[in-house]
Amino acid sequence: MGSGIAHVCLLAGYHVLLSDISKEALKQGFESIDRNMERQVARNKLTLKEKEEALARLKTVISQEEFKKCDLVIEAVTENEEIKKEILRKLCPNLSARCLLATNTSSISVTALARSTDRPEKFMGMHFMNPVPVMQLVELIRGIATSNGTFNAIQEVVKRLDKRAAVSEDYPGFIVNRILMPMINEAIYALFEGVGTMDAIDKGMRLGANHPMGPLELADLIGLDTCASIMNVLYEGRGEGKYKPCPLLTKYVEAGWLGRKTQRGFYDYTGEQPVPTR
Repeated sequence: MGSGIAHVCLLAGYHVLLSDISKEALKQGFESIDRNMERQVARNKLTLKEKEEALARLKTVISQEEFKKCDLVIEAVTENEEIKKEILRKLCPNLSARCLLATNTSSISVTALARSTDRPEKFMGMHFMNPVPVMQLVELIRGIATSNGTFNAIQEVVKRLDKRAAVSEDYPGFIVNRILMPMINEAIYALFEGVGTMDAIDKGMRLGANHPMGPLELADLIGLDTCASIMNVLYEGRGEGKYKPCPLLTKYVEAGWLGRKTQRGFYDYTGEQPVPTR
């Protein structure tokens, strides 16, 4: 998600600092941006000159001290509230007083995360969809302290990125995942209970509901750990049994089968074509 956000910011003309926990992670992030821009060049959606100019505006850094020059910082770490809070606490001393701060959380309370910052009025949710260069939507979520100035400025950023905004209240899962994740979880229950095979479930939603991919395929793309985390946020926040993660989803996460990023989830991606694992 971080490299995807950097990608669209670069193409919008912004100068971007990309930070991660290691040089290897940064190398992978840069290679992902370079590879995805090359695909855009091949599809005539981007010229080679535009790609080169965009990459020239990118700088990868480990230290956050260089963030003092930034006008906006977007946090995009794993969907874990405590990890996000820790990152935000360490980040804020490296920011100028004017800098706006956003979180790419897909489900966690923006108001709760804002408490870990020194600028809750300049903090809000900016939830991009995956894959960022392709998907048009950005969910905007105000915390209880988010100022009108911050909200208006982030709206302008979304427009410059050539994205469309949908505004959500700060409730568990916001809009998209409040609707999407229970559907994915129900598809996993259908598999768990033997209602249909993986092929039948995914084909049913692709051809029967005109979805671009089936719910199990989509879960693998999102990451099964992320799906489980979001369902747990919904379950804890709403207290309703319908939001409890399916035991099969939990079992896959326990096995480390997290989807495409680990080459195995509901499908095995190690061969030329994905193969069902159940």
